[in-house]
Amino acid sequence: MKFTLTPGQLSYSDLNILLDETTTLELNENCFEDIFASEKTVADILLENKTTYGINTGFGSLARTQINSDELETLQHSLVLSHAAGTGELLSDQAVRLILALKINSLARGFSGVRLQTIQALIKLFNKNIYPCIPSQGSVGASGDLAPLAHLSAILLGVGEARHQGNIISAKKALEIAEIESLSLAPKEGLALLNGTQVSTSLSLLGLMAAEKAFVAAIIAGALSVDAAFGSAKPFDARIQEVRGHVSQISAAKMFRDLLHGSEILIAHHACGKVQDPYSLRCQPQVMGACLAHWFFACETLMTEANAVSDNPLVFPEQNEIISGGNFHAEPVAMAADTLALCIAEIGSLSERRIALLIDPNFSGLPPYLVNHAGVNSGFMIAQVTAASLASENKSLAHPASVDSIPTSANQEDHVSMATFAGRRLLPMAENTIGIVAIELLASCQGIDFRRPLKTSPLLEKIHAEVRKHIPFYEKDRYFAPDILAAKHLIHSGILQKITEISLSKI
Repeated sequence: MKFTLTPGQLSYSDLNILLDETTTLELNENCFEDIFASEKTVADILLENKTTYGINTGFGSLARTQINSDELETLQHSLVLSHAAGTGELLSDQAVRLILALKINSLARGFSGVRLQTIQALIKLFNKNIYPCIPSQGSVGASGDLAPLAHLSAILLGVGEARHQGNIISAKKALEIAEIESLSLAPKEGLALLNGTQVSTSLSLLGLMAAEKAFVAAIIAGALSVDAAFGSAKPFDARIQEVRGHVSQISAAKMFRDLLHGSEILIAHHACGKVQDPYSLRCQPQVMGACLAHWFFACETLMTEANAVSDNPLVFPEQNEIISGGNFHAEPVAMAADTLALCIAEIGSLSERRIALLIDPNFSGLPPYLVNHAGVNSGFMIAQVTAASLASENKSLAHPASVDSIPTSANQEDHVSMATFAGRRLLPMAENTIGIVAIELLASCQGIDFRRPLKTSPLLEKIHAEVRKHIPFYEKDRYFAPDILAAKHLIHSGILQKITEISLSKI
């Protein structure tokens, strides 16, 4: 499909469209006037021979160094090459695709002094699915994501490598495929391309999207675990949530009530005499509600940043001014990513505790380790150990990145955000949590099978049937890893969200 981008107006639902490689991008032509005005302002400043940071000066601690007019093109070219100093594994194609989209979105707002042809060159890379090779390490999240964005921009100069259809190709070949001539950068263009928070923001947004899948799957698995463990639905009563007042807790409790509505299992043990369930069952609205609230905070912050102009200096054509500020400082992104990391870790931590509860007959009333003939069979014993290891790993990764700062550029850039790492660790964390929840999904479905002939709710029976379509009942010990992989695939596929119609963007 063709996506018409109105700069500064991307929504969360647009992200999946942009990440689809069949999508091609075009600019809303209404933005052209602002782009041209911004470019003209830079030209006017040069004609007036005004000393302006990043246009006719050096960069960082070299800002006081005046650059001669005949060296301005060399200045921008050298900036890109010298700053392409990243290291580590390459960012994924999905990450680079989103980075390209966000960089185009920012530059096209018309506050960066970049020519339309330069923006169109980035669009051609996007539309041809050409992804510059960007090392994942080397940015401290201020002054913007300099090193990774330099690797992105170097392709336009015919330098570096790109990935296309899974193959790494030279910059020259990439430009040929995209039908782009190697660019000579105009004044300020190199700086505008390199400055900005698009790498940190894209990595964090990918983490945000993965966290939504983990959250929804954990709500579903948690509801199944309530029935599998003969738990009570009373803790999900709307009155309990309303007197506390947290909107997201109220929403989370309603999700559980909707999922468990009509359960035969709940009715069957209604008068069992059990007084209270362990916290991992009973306090799900409180914990998951808190995670939901902070997911929304992160979503709002990151989507604001996705639409932001975050390079420096900024061009204001109406006043014919170029002003140096600090929008490149990615502290909002870092803090949002840190908050999201806590949510991802807690979703997994709570899920792991429910797995431990289900395999323990003292709490669940189910066969030990959820298998017949325990002793000969070990059942879910080591699957729970795997979940525990993943939860522990996330606890270390959840340490806030934004509390760290190391001065750079001869102390000119004396406080930085570390947003790039804050965002980059989110996907591995989400993958860990999805692994934990996948194991709980298997365990809770196993528990439901042991409650037969009683049935859970109609909605959860659909989930159970979908799981059993791909993963059979664990009758006796078998090679376990493929079951976990299949359950993870169900979570990643979005089928669980489709069946239950739970979508965080619709709340």
